Amino acid sequence: MFGRKQGKNKGVETIVGPNTEINGDIQFEGWCHVDGAVNGNLTADPDSNSHLSISENASIDGGVTVPNVQLNGIVRGDVFASQRVELGPTARVIGNVYYNLIEMAIGAEINGKLVHQPIGQVPLLEQTARIDGLDDSARLANEA
Repeated sequence: MFGRKQGKNKGVETIVGPNTEINGDIQFEGWCHVDGAVNGNLTADPDSNSHLSISENASIDGGVTVPNVQLNGIVRGDVFASQRVELGPTARVIGNVYYNLIEMAIGAEINGKLVHQPIGQVPLLEQTARIDGLDDSARLANEA
């Protein structure tokens, strides 16, 4: 329709409008665009091709775990992008960014760590959870 090939780009399926504030977690599939405020985590299946775009007026107070992230607003929490993260000139992250591929514009800010995680590597968060689940003797052996 309107000159687009069917199936090429389904378009944005989830929208948080500019005058909207959500208190709670959002789990989505496909494309999600945030113009408002989210007080909670945004997640999508890491094995999917889901995309999240956050406008320059948007804010997220929570973690973001989405394969592809385009950020121009503020995230107060960790960002886990298993495929790609793009930080625009007005992007602000107050937390760590875990990424496979990253593109960062002049002016973007990260107040945390940048951690490269190639595709196929067990995410650092899962590694920590596995180690925390071990007893003390197994943990000491693992750290050695």
